[in-house]
Amino acid sequence: MKELKHVNKYFKKYWFKLLMGIVITIIARVFTLVMPSYVNKSISVVENFMGGKIAESLAREQLLQYILIIVGAALLSGFFTFLMRQTIINVSRYIEYDLKNEVFDHYQFLSLDFYKKNRTGDLMNRISEDVGQVRMYAGPALMYGINTITLFACIIPIMFFTAPKLAAYALIPLPILSVLIYQISRIIHRRSTKVQEFLSTLSTFTQETFSGVSVIKAYALEPRINSEVGVLALEGKNRSMDLAKVNAWFFPLMVLMIGISNIFVIYIGGRQYLNGEIASVGVIAEFILYVNMLTWPVAIVGWLTSIVQRAEASQKRINEFLKEKPSITNNVAETTPIKGKIEFKNVSFTYNDTNITALKNISFVVNEGETVAILGKTGAGKSTILDLTARLYDVDSGEILVDDVPIKELNLESLRGNIGAVPQDAFLFSDSIKNNIKFGKENASESEVIEAAKNAVVHENIMGFSKQYDTVLGERGITLSGGQKQRVSIARALIKEPQVYLFDDCLSAVDTETEEEILNNLKKASKNRTTLIVSHRVSSAKNADKILILDDGKLLQEGTHEELNDVDGYYSELYRNQLSEKEN
Repeated sequence: MKELKHVNKYFKKYWFKLLMGIVITIIARVFTLVMPSYVNKSISVVENFMGGKIAESLAREQLLQYILIIVGAALLSGFFTFLMRQTIINVSRYIEYDLKNEVFDHYQFLSLDFYKKNRTGDLMNRISEDVGQVRMYAGPALMYGINTITLFACIIPIMFFTAPKLAAYALIPLPILSVLIYQISRIIHRRSTKVQEFLSTLSTFTQETFSGVSVIKAYALEPRINSEVGVLALEGKNRSMDLAKVNAWFFPLMVLMIGISNIFVIYIGGRQYLNGEIASVGVIAEFILYVNMLTWPVAIVGWLTSIVQRAEASQKRINEFLKEKPSITNNVAETTPIKGKIEFKNVSFTYNDTNITALKNISFVVNEGETVAILGKTGAGKSTILDLTARLYDVDSGEILVDDVPIKELNLESLRGNIGAVPQDAFLFSDSIKNNIKFGKENASESEVIEAAKNAVVHENIMGFSKQYDTVLGERGITLSGGQKQRVSIARALIKEPQVYLFDDCLSAVDTETEEEILNNLKKASKNRTTLIVSHRVSSAKNADKILILDDGKLLQEGTHEELNDVDGYYSELYRNQLSEKEN
Protein backbone atom coordinates (compact mmCIF):
# COMPACT_ATOMS: atom_id res chain seq x y z
CA MET A 1 0.00 0.00 0.00
CA LYS A 2 3.00 2.32 -0.35
CA GLU A 3 1.38 4.27 -3.21
CA LEU A 4 -1.70 4.94 -1.06
CA LYS A 5 0.42 6.67 1.58
CA HIS A 6 -0.21 9.79 -0.51
CA VAL A 7 -3.83 9.79 0.74
CA ASN A 8 -2.81 9.79 4.42
CA LYS A 9 -2.49 13.59 4.46
CA TYR A 10 -6.21 13.80 3.65
CA PHE A 11 -7.06 11.36 6.44
CA LYS A 12 -5.18 13.69 8.81
CA LYS A 13 -7.06 16.67 7.41
CA TYR A 14 -10.46 15.10 8.17
CA TRP A 15 -9.40 13.14 11.27
CA PHE A 16 -12.23 14.40 13.49
CA LYS A 17 -15.02 13.42 11.08
CA LEU A 18 -13.34 10.07 10.52
CA LEU A 19 -13.06 9.49 14.27
CA MET A 20 -16.75 10.33 14.67
CA GLY A 21 -17.54 7.94 11.83
CA ILE A 22 -15.57 5.14 13.49
CA VAL A 23 -17.34 5.65 16.84
CA ILE A 24 -20.75 5.77 15.13
CA THR A 25 -19.93 2.59 13.16
CA ILE A 26 -19.07 0.71 16.35
CA ILE A 27 -22.30 1.92 18.01
CA ALA A 28 -24.37 0.87 14.97
CA ARG A 29 -22.88 -2.64 15.04
CA VAL A 30 -23.35 -3.00 18.80
CA PHE A 31 -27.08 -2.31 18.39
CA THR A 32 -27.16 -4.91 15.60
CA LEU A 33 -25.87 -7.53 18.04
CA VAL A 34 -28.90 -7.07 20.28
CA MET A 35 -31.24 -8.88 17.89
CA PRO A 36 -29.82 -12.48 17.87
CA SER A 37 -29.70 -12.83 21.66
CA TYR A 38 -33.24 -11.54 22.06
CA VAL A 39 -34.48 -13.83 19.28
CA ASN A 40 -32.98 -16.66 21.37
CA LYS A 41 -34.76 -15.36 24.46
CA SER A 42 -38.05 -15.04 22.56
CA ILE A 43 -37.87 -18.65 21.39
CA SER A 44 -37.01 -19.73 24.94
CA VAL A 45 -40.15 -17.94 26.19
CA VAL A 46 -42.23 -19.86 23.64
CA GLU A 47 -40.58 -23.16 24.67
CA ASN A 48 -41.22 -22.43 28.35
CA PHE A 49 -44.85 -21.56 27.63
CA MET A 50 -45.33 -24.72 25.54
CA GLY A 51 -43.71 -26.75 28.32
CA GLY A 52 -46.05 -25.20 30.84
CA LYS A 53 -43.24 -23.55 32.77
CA ILE A 54 -44.68 -20.01 32.57
CA ALA A 55 -48.16 -18.59 32.30
CA GLU A 56 -49.60 -17.20 29.06
CA SER A 57 -49.83 -13.65 30.38
CA LEU A 58 -46.18 -13.66 31.43
CA ALA A 59 -45.17 -15.19 28.10
CA ARG A 60 -47.06 -12.48 26.23
CA GLU A 61 -45.53 -9.77 28.38
CA GLN A 62 -41.97 -11.08 27.89
CA LEU A 63 -42.46 -11.59 24.13
CA LEU A 64 -43.79 -8.05 23.72
CA GLN A 65 -40.86 -6.70 25.73
CA TYR A 66 -38.30 -8.63 23.64
CA ILE A 67 -39.96 -7.66 20.36
CA LEU A 68 -39.90 -3.99 21.34
CA ILE A 69 -36.21 -4.30 22.25
CA ILE A 70 -35.46 -5.98 18.89
CA VAL A 71 -37.40 -3.34 16.95
CA GLY A 72 -35.85 -0.50 18.95
CA ALA A 73 -32.33 -1.89 18.48
CA ALA A 74 -32.98 -2.30 14.74
CA LEU A 75 -34.21 1.31 14.46
CA LEU A 76 -31.23 2.64 16.41
CA SER A 77 -28.86 0.50 14.35
CA GLY A 78 -30.41 1.87 11.15
CA PHE A 79 -30.18 5.44 12.44
CA PHE A 80 -26.51 5.11 13.38
CA THR A 81 -25.79 3.32 10.08
CA PHE A 82 -27.23 6.36 8.32
CA LEU A 83 -24.98 8.65 10.39
CA MET A 84 -22.04 6.35 9.62
CA ARG A 85 -22.54 6.81 5.91
CA GLN A 86 -23.05 10.55 6.36
CA THR A 87 -19.64 10.84 8.02
CA ILE A 88 -17.26 8.34 6.42
CA ILE A 89 -18.73 8.36 2.90
CA ASN A 90 -18.95 12.16 2.95
CA VAL A 91 -15.29 12.33 3.98
CA SER A 92 -14.42 10.15 0.98
CA ARG A 93 -16.16 12.70 -1.25
CA TYR A 94 -14.16 15.51 0.34
CA ILE A 95 -10.98 13.53 -0.28
CA GLU A 96 -12.04 12.90 -3.88
CA TYR A 97 -12.63 16.65 -4.30
CA ASP A 98 -9.24 17.52 -2.79
CA LEU A 99 -7.37 14.91 -4.80
CA LYS A 100 -8.96 16.01 -8.07
CA ASN A 101 -8.00 19.60 -7.31
CA GLU A 102 -4.46 18.53 -6.44
CA VAL A 103 -4.10 16.60 -9.71
CA PHE A 104 -5.62 19.43 -11.76
CA ASP A 105 -3.44 22.07 -10.08
CA HIS A 106 -0.38 19.93 -10.79
CA TYR A 107 -1.46 19.51 -14.42
CA GLN A 108 -1.48 23.28 -14.79
CA PHE A 109 1.86 23.56 -13.03
CA LEU A 110 3.58 21.18 -15.44
CA SER A 111 5.49 22.51 -18.43
CA LEU A 112 4.49 22.44 -22.07
CA ASP A 113 6.72 19.48 -22.96
CA PHE A 114 4.71 17.26 -20.55
CA TYR A 115 1.59 17.76 -22.68
CA LYS A 116 3.49 16.84 -25.82
CA LYS A 117 4.34 13.47 -24.30
CA ASN A 118 0.90 12.63 -22.82
CA ARG A 119 -2.52 12.38 -24.41
CA THR A 120 -5.54 14.32 -23.24
CA GLY A 121 -7.67 11.20 -22.82
CA ASP A 122 -5.14 9.64 -20.46
CA LEU A 123 -4.93 12.86 -18.43
CA MET A 124 -8.71 12.96 -18.13
CA ASN A 125 -8.96 9.30 -17.15
CA ARG A 126 -6.47 9.66 -14.32
CA ILE A 127 -8.29 12.63 -12.82
CA SER A 128 -11.71 10.96 -13.12
CA GLU A 129 -11.68 7.14 -13.16
CA ASP A 130 -8.49 6.67 -11.15
CA VAL A 131 -9.45 9.23 -8.51
CA GLY A 132 -12.83 7.48 -8.27
CA GLN A 133 -11.08 4.19 -7.45
CA VAL A 134 -9.05 5.90 -4.73
CA ARG A 135 -12.28 7.33 -3.27
CA MET A 136 -13.58 3.79 -2.85
CA TYR A 137 -10.55 3.07 -0.67
CA ALA A 138 -10.99 6.27 1.36
CA GLY A 139 -14.73 5.68 1.91
CA PRO A 140 -16.47 2.31 1.45
CA ALA A 141 -13.30 0.29 2.13
CA LEU A 142 -12.65 2.17 5.37
CA MET A 143 -16.28 2.00 6.48
CA TYR A 144 -16.75 -1.71 5.77
CA GLY A 145 -13.31 -2.46 7.20
CA ILE A 146 -14.26 -0.91 10.56
CA ASN A 147 -17.62 -2.65 10.36
CA THR A 148 -15.92 -6.01 9.77
CA ILE A 149 -13.42 -5.62 12.60
CA THR A 150 -16.19 -4.59 15.03
CA LEU A 151 -18.38 -7.58 14.14
CA PHE A 152 -15.48 -10.03 14.37
CA ALA A 153 -14.40 -8.60 17.72
CA CYS A 154 -17.92 -8.86 19.16
CA ILE A 155 -19.65 -11.85 17.57
CA ILE A 156 -16.94 -14.53 17.72
CA PRO A 157 -16.35 -14.20 21.49
CA ILE A 158 -20.13 -14.24 22.07
CA MET A 159 -20.50 -17.38 19.95
CA PHE A 160 -17.73 -19.25 21.78
CA PHE A 161 -19.06 -18.09 25.15
CA THR A 162 -22.58 -19.30 24.27
CA ALA A 163 -21.72 -22.68 22.65
CA PRO A 164 -18.00 -23.35 21.94
CA LYS A 165 -18.41 -26.55 19.90
CA LEU A 166 -21.24 -25.14 17.80
CA ALA A 167 -19.22 -21.93 17.24
CA ALA A 168 -16.21 -23.92 15.99
CA TYR A 169 -18.31 -25.83 13.43
CA ALA A 170 -20.24 -22.74 12.36
CA LEU A 171 -17.05 -20.80 11.64
CA ILE A 172 -15.24 -23.55 9.65
CA PRO A 173 -16.48 -22.43 6.16
CA LEU A 174 -15.80 -18.73 6.78
CA PRO A 175 -11.97 -18.76 6.55
CA ILE A 176 -12.31 -20.87 3.39
CA LEU A 177 -14.68 -18.25 1.98
CA SER A 178 -12.23 -15.49 2.86
CA VAL A 179 -9.32 -17.26 1.12
CA LEU A 180 -11.40 -17.97 -1.99
CA ILE A 181 -12.61 -14.36 -2.17
CA TYR A 182 -9.02 -13.18 -1.71
CA GLN A 183 -7.83 -15.31 -4.63
CA ILE A 184 -10.70 -14.05 -6.77
CA SER A 185 -9.86 -10.50 -5.75
CA ARG A 186 -6.26 -10.89 -6.95
CA ILE A 187 -7.56 -11.91 -10.37
CA ILE A 188 -10.07 -9.04 -10.26
CA HIS A 189 -7.20 -6.64 -9.50
CA ARG A 190 -5.20 -7.71 -12.54
CA ARG A 191 -8.16 -7.60 -14.86
CA SER A 192 -9.56 -4.33 -13.50
CA THR A 193 -6.14 -2.72 -14.00
CA LYS A 194 -6.31 -3.75 -17.66
CA VAL A 195 -9.81 -2.29 -17.89
CA GLN A 196 -8.62 1.02 -16.36
CA GLU A 197 -5.69 1.21 -18.79
CA PHE A 198 -8.03 0.52 -21.69
CA LEU A 199 -10.40 3.28 -20.57
CA SER A 200 -7.51 5.74 -21.02
CA THR A 201 -7.03 4.50 -24.59
CA LEU A 202 -10.76 4.75 -25.31
CA SER A 203 -11.02 8.25 -23.77
CA THR A 204 -8.09 9.44 -25.88
CA PHE A 205 -9.57 8.01 -29.10
CA THR A 206 -13.04 9.48 -28.53
CA GLN A 207 -11.65 12.88 -27.48
CA GLU A 208 -9.51 13.10 -30.61
CA THR A 209 -12.43 11.92 -32.77
CA PHE A 210 -14.79 14.59 -31.45
CA SER A 211 -12.13 17.30 -31.70
CA GLY A 212 -11.27 16.33 -35.27
CA VAL A 213 -14.80 15.63 -36.50
CA SER A 214 -14.54 18.29 -39.23
CA VAL A 215 -11.48 16.55 -40.71
CA ILE A 216 -13.21 13.17 -40.46
CA LYS A 217 -16.22 14.47 -42.35
CA ALA A 218 -14.11 16.35 -44.92
CA TYR A 219 -12.22 13.15 -45.79
CA ALA A 220 -15.32 10.92 -45.52
CA LEU A 221 -13.58 8.82 -42.87
CA GLU A 222 -16.74 7.91 -40.95
CA PRO A 223 -16.69 4.21 -42.02
CA ARG A 224 -13.04 3.87 -41.03
CA ILE A 225 -13.58 5.60 -37.67
CA ASN A 226 -16.67 3.46 -37.01
CA SER A 227 -14.60 0.38 -37.79
CA GLU A 228 -11.86 1.48 -35.39
CA VAL A 229 -14.44 2.24 -32.69
CA GLY A 230 -15.90 -1.24 -33.29
CA VAL A 231 -12.48 -2.82 -32.72
CA LEU A 232 -11.95 -0.78 -29.55
CA ALA A 233 -15.47 -1.56 -28.33
CA LEU A 234 -14.88 -5.28 -28.92
CA GLU A 235 -11.61 -5.17 -27.01
CA GLY A 236 -13.30 -3.23 -24.21
CA LYS A 237 -16.15 -5.74 -24.12
CA ASN A 238 -13.72 -8.66 -23.94
CA ARG A 239 -11.75 -7.09 -21.10
CA SER A 240 -14.92 -6.19 -19.21
CA MET A 241 -16.34 -9.68 -19.77
CA ASP A 242 -13.14 -11.23 -18.44
CA LEU A 243 -13.58 -9.11 -15.33
CA ALA A 244 -17.33 -9.87 -15.09
CA LYS A 245 -16.72 -13.63 -15.33
CA VAL A 246 -14.49 -13.49 -12.26
CA ASN A 247 -16.85 -11.15 -10.42
CA ALA A 248 -19.65 -13.63 -11.10
CA TRP A 249 -18.04 -16.11 -8.67
CA PHE A 250 -18.24 -13.66 -5.79
CA PHE A 251 -21.83 -13.95 -4.56
CA PRO A 252 -22.41 -17.64 -5.47
CA LEU A 253 -19.40 -18.55 -3.34
CA MET A 254 -20.71 -16.42 -0.52
CA VAL A 255 -24.18 -17.99 -0.69
CA LEU A 256 -22.61 -21.47 -0.80
CA MET A 257 -20.54 -20.85 2.31
CA ILE A 258 -23.53 -19.33 4.12
CA GLY A 259 -25.50 -22.45 3.28
CA ILE A 260 -22.75 -24.79 4.51
CA SER A 261 -22.38 -22.81 7.76
CA ASN A 262 -26.14 -22.88 8.31
CA ILE A 263 -26.21 -26.62 7.69
CA PHE A 264 -23.47 -27.10 10.27
CA VAL A 265 -25.36 -24.92 12.75
CA ILE A 266 -28.65 -26.78 12.25
CA TYR A 267 -27.10 -30.28 12.25
CA ILE A 268 -24.56 -29.86 15.05
CA GLY A 269 -26.88 -27.58 17.03
CA GLY A 270 -29.76 -30.03 16.61
CA ARG A 271 -27.65 -32.92 17.91
CA GLN A 272 -26.43 -30.83 20.85
CA TYR A 273 -30.01 -29.86 21.71
CA LEU A 274 -31.15 -33.48 21.58
CA ASN A 275 -28.17 -34.48 23.75
CA GLY A 276 -28.94 -31.68 26.21
CA GLU A 277 -25.68 -29.85 25.53
CA ILE A 278 -27.52 -26.61 24.74
CA ALA A 279 -30.55 -25.44 26.66
CA SER A 280 -32.78 -24.12 23.87
CA VAL A 281 -33.54 -24.30 20.16
CA GLY A 282 -33.22 -20.53 20.34
CA VAL A 283 -29.43 -20.95 20.45
CA ILE A 284 -29.58 -22.48 16.96
CA ALA A 285 -31.63 -19.54 15.69
CA GLU A 286 -29.21 -17.14 17.41
CA PHE A 287 -26.22 -18.82 15.73
CA ILE A 288 -27.88 -18.77 12.30
CA LEU A 289 -28.29 -15.01 12.69
CA TYR A 290 -24.65 -14.67 13.82
CA VAL A 291 -23.43 -16.70 10.84
CA ASN A 292 -25.40 -14.55 8.42
CA MET A 293 -24.04 -11.44 10.14
CA LEU A 294 -20.48 -12.69 9.78
CA THR A 295 -20.70 -13.99 6.23
CA TRP A 296 -20.74 -10.58 4.55
CA PRO A 297 -17.84 -9.23 6.65
CA VAL A 298 -15.83 -12.36 5.85
CA ALA A 299 -16.56 -11.94 2.15
CA ILE A 300 -15.81 -8.24 2.56
CA VAL A 301 -12.23 -9.15 3.51
CA GLY A 302 -11.66 -10.29 -0.06
CA TRP A 303 -13.72 -7.45 -1.52
CA LEU A 304 -11.83 -4.89 0.54
CA THR A 305 -8.58 -6.40 -0.67
CA SER A 306 -9.84 -5.95 -4.24
CA ILE A 307 -10.78 -2.30 -3.55
CA VAL A 308 -7.41 -1.59 -1.97
CA GLN A 309 -5.57 -3.27 -4.85
CA ARG A 310 -7.52 -1.30 -7.45
CA ALA A 311 -7.00 1.91 -5.48
CA GLU A 312 -3.29 1.10 -5.23
CA ALA A 313 -3.08 0.63 -9.02
CA SER A 314 -5.00 3.86 -9.64
CA GLN A 315 -3.00 5.89 -7.10
CA LYS A 316 0.19 4.59 -8.69
CA ARG A 317 -0.99 5.97 -12.04
CA ILE A 318 -1.89 9.28 -10.36
CA ASN A 319 1.45 9.44 -8.53
CA GLU A 320 3.30 8.94 -11.81
CA PHE A 321 2.02 12.36 -12.90
CA LEU A 322 2.21 13.96 -9.45
CA LYS A 323 5.89 13.02 -9.31
CA GLU A 324 6.51 14.73 -12.63
CA LYS A 325 8.61 17.81 -12.09
CA PRO A 326 8.02 20.83 -14.35
CA SER A 327 11.02 21.69 -16.47
CA ILE A 328 10.14 25.40 -16.02
CA THR A 329 10.16 26.56 -12.41
CA ASN A 330 9.60 29.95 -10.81
CA ASN A 331 12.91 30.81 -9.16
CA VAL A 332 11.88 34.22 -7.79
CA ALA A 333 9.14 34.63 -5.19
CA GLU A 334 8.67 38.41 -5.30
CA THR A 335 7.08 40.13 -8.28
CA THR A 336 9.41 41.75 -10.80
CA PRO A 337 8.51 44.73 -13.03
CA ILE A 338 8.68 44.14 -16.80
CA LYS A 339 9.40 47.03 -19.17
CA GLY A 340 9.93 45.14 -22.43
CA LYS A 341 13.56 45.06 -23.53
CA ILE A 342 14.42 41.57 -24.87
CA GLU A 343 17.87 40.27 -25.72
CA PHE A 344 18.93 36.88 -27.07
CA LYS A 345 22.63 36.10 -26.51
CA ASN A 346 24.01 33.16 -28.50
CA VAL A 347 20.83 31.18 -27.88
CA SER A 348 20.55 27.58 -29.06
CA PHE A 349 17.55 25.33 -28.43
CA THR A 350 16.61 21.73 -29.26
CA TYR A 351 13.17 20.20 -28.68
CA ASN A 352 13.47 17.12 -26.46
CA ASP A 353 10.51 15.26 -27.95
CA THR A 354 11.66 15.53 -31.60
CA ASN A 355 15.38 16.24 -31.12
CA ILE A 356 15.03 19.05 -33.69
CA THR A 357 17.42 21.95 -33.18
CA ALA A 358 15.16 24.96 -33.71
CA LEU A 359 17.66 27.76 -32.95
CA LYS A 360 21.41 27.81 -33.52
CA ASN A 361 23.46 30.49 -31.79
CA ILE A 362 20.91 33.29 -32.26
CA SER A 363 21.69 36.82 -31.02
CA PHE A 364 19.58 39.98 -31.32
CA VAL A 365 18.21 42.85 -29.25
CA VAL A 366 14.67 44.23 -29.12
CA ASN A 367 14.58 47.55 -27.32
CA GLU A 368 11.72 48.60 -25.09
CA GLY A 369 8.74 49.75 -27.16
CA GLU A 370 10.11 48.46 -30.49
CA THR A 371 8.16 46.41 -33.01
CA VAL A 372 10.17 43.57 -34.49
CA ALA A 373 8.97 41.28 -37.26
CA ILE A 374 10.36 37.77 -37.66
CA LEU A 375 10.20 36.14 -41.10
CA GLY A 376 11.48 32.91 -42.53
CA LYS A 377 10.53 29.60 -44.06
CA THR A 378 8.46 26.98 -42.21
CA GLY A 379 10.58 25.37 -39.50
CA ALA A 380 13.07 28.24 -39.41
CA GLY A 381 12.53 28.73 -35.63
CA LYS A 382 10.25 31.78 -35.63
CA SER A 383 7.64 30.44 -33.18
CA THR A 384 10.40 29.08 -30.96
CA ILE A 385 11.64 32.62 -30.33
CA LEU A 386 8.19 33.60 -29.04
CA ASP A 387 7.95 30.47 -26.87
CA LEU A 388 11.35 31.16 -25.34
CA THR A 389 10.43 34.80 -24.75
CA ALA A 390 7.39 33.67 -22.73
CA ARG A 391 9.66 31.10 -21.06
CA LEU A 392 7.54 28.16 -22.10
CA TYR A 393 10.92 26.43 -22.53
CA ASP A 394 14.41 27.10 -21.19
CA VAL A 395 17.33 27.46 -23.61
CA ASP A 396 19.98 24.74 -24.00
CA SER A 397 22.82 27.24 -24.28
CA GLY A 398 23.19 31.00 -24.38
CA GLU A 399 21.05 33.41 -22.43
CA ILE A 400 17.84 35.42 -22.74
CA LEU A 401 17.70 38.78 -20.97
CA VAL A 402 14.55 40.78 -20.25
CA ASP A 403 15.30 44.36 -19.17
CA ASP A 404 18.95 43.28 -18.91
CA VAL A 405 18.04 40.62 -16.32
CA PRO A 406 18.43 36.87 -17.06
CA ILE A 407 14.97 35.52 -17.75
CA LYS A 408 15.35 32.80 -15.09
CA GLU A 409 15.84 35.50 -12.46
CA LEU A 410 12.43 37.03 -13.17
CA ASN A 411 9.23 36.06 -11.41
CA LEU A 412 7.52 33.72 -13.88
CA GLU A 413 4.02 35.03 -13.17
CA SER A 414 5.23 38.64 -13.58
CA LEU A 415 6.83 37.76 -16.92
CA ARG A 416 3.84 35.96 -18.38
CA GLY A 417 1.40 38.39 -16.79
CA ASN A 418 3.03 41.17 -18.85
CA ILE A 419 2.79 39.24 -22.12
CA GLY A 420 -0.16 39.24 -24.50
CA ALA A 421 0.26 36.21 -26.76
CA VAL A 422 -1.70 35.26 -29.85
CA PRO A 423 -0.70 31.73 -30.92
CA GLN A 424 -0.51 30.49 -34.48
CA ASP A 425 -3.36 28.05 -33.82
CA ALA A 426 -5.95 30.35 -32.24
CA PHE A 427 -7.59 28.57 -29.30
CA LEU A 428 -10.97 29.68 -28.00
CA PHE A 429 -12.90 28.17 -25.11
CA SER A 430 -16.45 26.78 -25.20
CA ASP A 431 -17.85 29.96 -23.71
CA SER A 432 -19.36 33.25 -24.90
CA ILE A 433 -17.35 35.52 -27.19
CA LYS A 434 -17.41 38.17 -24.46
CA ASN A 435 -15.85 35.81 -21.90
CA ASN A 436 -13.27 34.62 -24.41
CA ILE A 437 -12.12 38.22 -24.90
CA LYS A 438 -12.29 38.90 -21.14
CA PHE A 439 -9.99 35.93 -20.63
CA GLY A 440 -7.24 38.50 -21.21
CA LYS A 441 -8.65 40.80 -18.52
CA GLU A 442 -11.19 39.25 -16.19
CA ASN A 443 -12.62 42.50 -14.78
CA ALA A 444 -12.88 44.26 -18.15
CA SER A 445 -15.96 46.40 -18.74
CA GLU A 446 -18.29 45.88 -21.69
CA SER A 447 -16.96 49.01 -23.38
CA GLU A 448 -13.39 47.68 -23.08
CA VAL A 449 -14.48 44.39 -24.66
CA ILE A 450 -16.11 46.21 -27.57
CA GLU A 451 -13.09 48.50 -28.02
CA ALA A 452 -10.73 45.50 -28.14
CA ALA A 453 -13.00 43.79 -30.68
CA LYS A 454 -13.07 46.91 -32.83
CA ASN A 455 -9.27 47.15 -32.79
CA ALA A 456 -9.13 43.51 -33.85
CA VAL A 457 -11.67 44.30 -36.64
CA VAL A 458 -14.08 41.61 -35.45
CA HIS A 459 -16.79 43.79 -33.86
CA GLU A 460 -18.94 43.94 -37.01
CA ASN A 461 -18.82 40.15 -37.36
CA ILE A 462 -19.88 39.67 -33.73
CA MET A 463 -22.76 42.13 -34.07
CA GLY A 464 -24.02 40.05 -36.98
CA PHE A 465 -24.60 37.03 -34.71
CA SER A 466 -28.06 36.61 -33.19
CA LYS A 467 -26.72 36.77 -29.60
CA GLN A 468 -23.83 39.07 -30.50
CA TYR A 469 -21.20 39.08 -27.71
CA ASP A 470 -23.19 36.48 -25.74
CA THR A 471 -22.85 33.95 -28.56
CA VAL A 472 -21.55 30.70 -27.06
CA LEU A 473 -18.82 29.11 -29.14
CA GLY A 474 -18.44 25.43 -29.88
CA GLU A 475 -15.41 23.46 -28.72
CA ARG A 476 -12.14 25.17 -29.69
CA GLY A 477 -14.20 28.02 -31.21
CA ILE A 478 -15.52 25.83 -34.03
CA THR A 479 -18.52 28.17 -34.42
CA LEU A 480 -16.26 30.86 -35.95
CA SER A 481 -14.25 30.95 -39.16
CA GLY A 482 -10.46 30.78 -39.03
CA GLY A 483 -10.09 34.52 -39.51
CA GLN A 484 -12.72 35.31 -36.88
CA LYS A 485 -11.00 33.04 -34.36
CA GLN A 486 -7.69 34.79 -34.99
CA ARG A 487 -9.23 38.22 -34.54
CA VAL A 488 -11.02 37.25 -31.29
CA SER A 489 -7.65 35.95 -30.05
CA ILE A 490 -6.07 39.29 -30.99
CA ALA A 491 -8.84 41.13 -29.10
CA ARG A 492 -8.11 38.93 -26.08
CA ALA A 493 -4.43 39.99 -26.18
CA LEU A 494 -5.21 43.69 -26.78
CA ILE A 495 -7.62 43.99 -23.84
CA LYS A 496 -4.85 42.80 -21.52
CA GLU A 497 -2.70 45.85 -22.35
CA PRO A 498 0.59 44.08 -21.54
CA GLN A 499 4.13 45.38 -21.89
CA VAL A 500 5.00 42.76 -24.51
CA TYR A 501 2.93 41.49 -27.43
CA LEU A 502 3.72 38.16 -29.13
CA PHE A 503 1.86 37.65 -32.41
CA ASP A 504 2.54 34.29 -34.02
CA ASP A 505 1.39 34.44 -37.65
CA CYS A 506 -2.01 35.51 -36.31
CA LEU A 507 -3.17 37.23 -39.52
CA SER A 508 -2.69 34.30 -41.89
CA ALA A 509 -6.46 33.68 -42.21
CA VAL A 510 -7.55 37.26 -42.92
CA ASP A 511 -7.58 39.14 -46.22
CA THR A 512 -5.00 41.84 -46.98
CA GLU A 513 -7.41 44.76 -46.45
CA THR A 514 -8.45 43.49 -43.02
CA GLU A 515 -4.81 42.77 -42.26
CA GLU A 516 -3.85 46.33 -43.06
CA GLU A 517 -6.61 47.71 -40.82
CA ILE A 518 -5.65 45.42 -37.94
CA LEU A 519 -1.95 46.31 -38.29
CA ASN A 520 -2.77 50.01 -38.13
CA ASN A 521 -4.83 49.41 -34.98
CA LEU A 522 -2.07 47.27 -33.52
CA LYS A 523 0.45 49.99 -34.16
CA LYS A 524 -1.65 52.42 -32.10
CA ALA A 525 -2.41 49.88 -29.35
CA SER A 526 1.19 48.71 -29.07
CA LYS A 527 2.68 52.19 -28.90
CA ASN A 528 5.47 52.22 -26.29
CA ARG A 529 5.03 48.44 -25.94
CA THR A 530 7.43 45.81 -27.23
CA THR A 531 5.93 43.75 -30.05
CA LEU A 532 7.21 40.61 -31.78
CA ILE A 533 5.34 39.66 -34.94
CA VAL A 534 5.94 36.33 -36.65
CA SER A 535 4.65 36.30 -40.21
CA HIS A 536 5.06 34.92 -43.71
CA ARG A 537 3.85 38.19 -45.27
CA VAL A 538 6.03 41.20 -45.96
CA SER A 539 2.93 43.38 -45.51
CA SER A 540 2.88 42.45 -41.80
CA ALA A 541 6.58 43.23 -41.43
CA LYS A 542 7.43 46.24 -43.56
CA ASN A 543 6.38 48.85 -40.98
CA ALA A 544 8.29 47.20 -38.13
CA ASP A 545 11.24 48.96 -36.50
CA LYS A 546 13.36 45.93 -37.24
CA ILE A 547 13.02 42.74 -39.24
CA LEU A 548 14.73 39.43 -38.45
CA ILE A 549 15.13 36.82 -41.18
CA LEU A 550 15.60 33.25 -39.96
CA ASP A 551 16.66 30.21 -41.94
CA ASP A 552 17.19 26.75 -40.48
CA GLY A 553 17.48 28.13 -36.96
CA LYS A 554 20.07 30.77 -37.86
CA LEU A 555 19.75 34.54 -38.10
CA LEU A 556 20.19 35.21 -41.82
CA GLN A 557 19.42 38.94 -42.08
CA GLU A 558 18.58 41.82 -39.75
CA GLY A 559 17.49 45.37 -40.50
CA THR A 560 14.64 47.67 -41.52
CA HIS A 561 12.39 47.13 -44.54
CA GLU A 562 14.40 49.60 -46.61
CA GLU A 563 17.76 48.15 -45.58
CA LEU A 564 16.78 44.55 -46.34
CA ASN A 565 14.99 45.44 -49.57
CA ASP A 566 18.10 47.20 -50.90
CA VAL A 567 20.22 44.03 -50.78
CA ASP A 568 19.72 40.74 -52.58
CA GLY A 569 18.52 38.05 -50.24
CA TYR A 570 15.55 36.21 -48.82
CA TYR A 571 13.61 39.34 -47.83
CA SER A 572 13.94 41.27 -51.10
CA GLU A 573 13.03 38.14 -53.06
CA LEU A 574 10.00 37.50 -50.83
CA TYR A 575 8.94 41.13 -51.18
CA ARG A 576 9.12 41.05 -54.98
CA ASN A 577 7.22 37.75 -55.17
CA GLN A 578 4.42 38.92 -52.88
CA LEU A 579 4.23 42.29 -54.64
CA SER A 580 3.77 40.60 -58.03
CA GLU A 581 1.13 38.25 -56.55
CA LYS A 582 -0.78 41.27 -55.26
CA GLU A 583 -0.63 43.01 -58.61
CA ASN A 584 -1.86 39.88 -60.37
